Amino acid sequence: MKSKTLIKSIVIISFVLLNFPLASAQSYLKEIDAYLKAEYPSNGPGFSFLIAKKGKPIYQKAFGMANMESNIPMSINHVFEIGSMTKQFTAVSILMLGEDGKLNLEDDITKYIPDYPTQNKKITIQHLLNHTSGIKSYTGMANFRTRAKVDISPKELIDTFKNEPMDFAPGEKYQYNNSGYILLGYIIENITGDSYSNFIESQIFKPLDMTSTSFGSRKRIIANRALGYSEIENGYENADYLSMSVPYAAGAIMSTTGDLLKWQNALNTNTLITEESYIKAANGSTLNDGTHISYGFGLEEGDINGSKSIEHGGGIFGYTTMGIYIPEQEIFVTGLTNCDCKDISGVTARIASIVIGKPYPDKKNAIKLSENELTKWVGSYKFEDGTIRFITMDKGQLYSQKEGSMKFELYPMTPTDFIFESGTQSYSFSERNGKKEVNFKRNGNAFLGIQTDRKPPAVKTEIILSSETLVDYTGQYELAPDMILEITTKDNQIFGQLTGQPSFELYAEKEDSFFIKVVEAQLHFNKDNDGNVTDLVLTQNGRNIAGKKIK
Repeated sequence: MKSKTLIKSIVIISFVLLNFPLASAQSYLKEIDAYLKAEYPSNGPGFSFLIAKKGKPIYQKAFGMANMESNIPMSINHVFEIGSMTKQFTAVSILMLGEDGKLNLEDDITKYIPDYPTQNKKITIQHLLNHTSGIKSYTGMANFRTRAKVDISPKELIDTFKNEPMDFAPGEKYQYNNSGYILLGYIIENITGDSYSNFIESQIFKPLDMTSTSFGSRKRIIANRALGYSEIENGYENADYLSMSVPYAAGAIMSTTGDLLKWQNALNTNTLITEESYIKAANGSTLNDGTHISYGFGLEEGDINGSKSIEHGGGIFGYTTMGIYIPEQEIFVTGLTNCDCKDISGVTARIASIVIGKPYPDKKNAIKLSENELTKWVGSYKFEDGTIRFITMDKGQLYSQKEGSMKFELYPMTPTDFIFESGTQSYSFSERNGKKEVNFKRNGNAFLGIQTDRKPPAVKTEIILSSETLVDYTGQYELAPDMILEITTKDNQIFGQLTGQPSFELYAEKEDSFFIKVVEAQLHFNKDNDGNVTDLVLTQNGRNIAGKKIK
């Protein structure tokens, strides 16, 4: 992607530095500045970042652009859609109602939604809070993105998933689930007789003086809104439209870094809920068999290079967000960006690690290994949850690829230890009883992978086709009644775009077959006897999906 300088190559920054001894600040602020400037160029989507210690901001900056079309630089006052960070507000609302005696976490949800089909299972409010209900998550359903543009009531939204088969019995597994938080929002409305948006406004935002925070809207004029973007092959585009009625209590809140600090301070000082309730929300929970899981109620246990953290992130059309609180050092770090294209969790965790004096390893300190040393760890590794991760090598570089996902570069810190780009995730390889093993570390948790015979995806060889040949494949292909794949060409390149999703480049493997680099997927086009393209087959995750050409 080519860079275009807007103001003499100077990074656009708005800056606040408050109540922090200069000597302490200088020890790491310069490092943070350099890192964030490199991550967020002045001419791209922006980033608002805040660090607080003992409830007071010690560093607050904004980088990049809030509006790329109007050349409006990002400021610390810009408002972002915070996505799933909304869940902690919903969870605290439920806990507030519990403390008022209006509900119990062990209550069956049919007490508040009598007509909900629980399929002869007891689904409790706690099951919804900690993602153990087994209910189908509506955001994972095939028609989600096509419905995302339409305003919908909470009841109508629940109707889209309530009759779906359950993924597992309540309490047996943890599986992140947006449907659960839709139900929680609806329960709040049924108990209070008020809308979810009015409840959080009157009971949370106003009491905490969160003047820049609200239930989101794409129609209402919102002062200082940072526009959302998505990354495409050759730059950026405006994010797809999303009605805020769709994420609702699972992800519809908009806020600023300053307001999120007010929120964190309220949690720390038990302003809205008791210390006992906050401890329950922040310290994970258990499954039916007693297994501990890191997710509590709208918050998750984490680990910043050995220091316990309480955190939650969010991702929504055009925005990614993260908030991390480290109790031991009383440090709060939050980052908000107006693009759904950055690893905001990794960036925020990396900054938090610098602040507490436990920096993650940096890829710039990677060592050089011989081809033999790298090849030693190439193979397939199966983890306890059934996940397969492939370690491959290309041109002297090791890559990690989760089955069905994209590749990520690995950087060697020792002959057996490798980090991902952000430094917050790592692999440690070893051998035992003649088999290779790998420990994958993320958020303080380690996952063991054992060598398996599964073959990694074959390396694809790209061929060049003429622009005349590529044009033959352009058009629209119906994969499902509400899912269209549109094929377009530009500058002798060919692209695909599914309904409601960013476009992706296709690479020719044969004259009628193409592959995708960002995920493990292939497209094969079929022609009739006259050479006209009639349909295609998309192959991904072991499934073949046919699409008839309709235009």
